[in-house]
Amino acid sequence: MIIDSHQHFWKYNPVRDAWIDETMGVLKRNFLPEDLAPILKENEVSGCIAIQADQSENETEFLLLCAAVNPFIKGVVGWVDLCASNLEERLAHFSKNPLFKGVRHIVQAEKEDYLLREEVQRGIGKLLKYNLTFDLLVYPHQLPAAVTLANQFPEQKFVLDHLAKPFFSEPLSKHWLTQIARLSENQNVFCKLSGMVTETKEYQFNAEDFAPFMDVVFEHFGPDRVMFGSDWPVCLLAAEYQKVLGIVLHYINSYSQSEKDKILAKNAISFYNLKTA
Repeated sequence: MIIDSHQHFWKYNPVRDAWIDETMGVLKRNFLPEDLAPILKENEVSGCIAIQADQSENETEFLLLCAAVNPFIKGVVGWVDLCASNLEERLAHFSKNPLFKGVRHIVQAEKEDYLLREEVQRGIGKLLKYNLTFDLLVYPHQLPAAVTLANQFPEQKFVLDHLAKPFFSEPLSKHWLTQIARLSENQNVFCKLSGMVTETKEYQFNAEDFAPFMDVVFEHFGPDRVMFGSDWPVCLLAAEYQKVLGIVLHYINSYSQSEKDKILAKNAISFYNLKTA
């Protein structure tokens, strides 16, 4: 079984989706469940997690609607305003839907100390009550704040998206290495093997380029806290779905079957509390 722990859907809106600039023409269209379903089937992927790409509750509702009518969407990580005075009310509202599994904020677009802000931490502190996860979308320079956050909320489940987006076309950074090691010391933090192909120079790469980075992730997080994610359709900037999955499958080829099962499905199922039947 394979569960894709990280993909997106959207109805393209040039105003809302201004992050899709002129260099990303392939993404300037709708990407909906009916587009992904045959790709998952072709690659023998059993299900996926739909992750927020827009910071609005409207998108969260849209993703939950997609999941309600497409059984292969096993869960949704949506967006809520962590700093809102009515946050608890909103969390209670969304948590009535069993497909609502977690929350993400596009922290990479925020200042370096965003995760250290009192009002942000107050909001993240409310997630545990509703058994909700938090996806950490950060750049390497924001990892120290992520480490502090994970230390302060040892019971909260966090997952690092895209390995914190190191630049895979260059040698390993000492800062990234140090901070990944520190973050991994928190047993409540997982890491996604996702978003790698788009963090390369001019989207050119060899599969071997990613191995040193995955070596570090597995050294520190181990096979019990790592999961596969395609980052579809964003990955299409650099590679088709099959190639993205193939990079991970090739890397873990020498792992035991039980370890492969964890990396490809069981860790995501456990982390996001998925019902796979």
